[in-house]
Amino acid sequence: MKSVLVFKTSVGKEKEVQQIRPSLNKLMQKNEQWNFDLEDCDKILRVETVHLTAKTIKNTLQTFGYQCEEL
Repeated sequence: MKSVLVFKTSVGKEKEVQQIRPSLNKLMQKNEQWNFDLEDCDKILRVETVHLTAKTIKNTLQTFGYQCEEL
C-alpha cells in the first residue's frame, strides 16, 4: 500500500532541489514520486512511496546538509 510521507525541510531554492534530485530519484521505485513545495514556509517535501521509510528520506537530505523533520 502506498503511503505519503511529509517533511519540513531547510531546502529553500530550486538549485538545492536539483542537487538532491538524483539521490531521491535513485530511492524511488516505479509509481513512486516526490516533490518539494518551496512556497510553503516549511519548505515541504512530500514523498509517495510503498517501501521507503521516513528515516531513509531524512538521512538522504542530511547527507546534503539539510534539515528534515517528519510532520
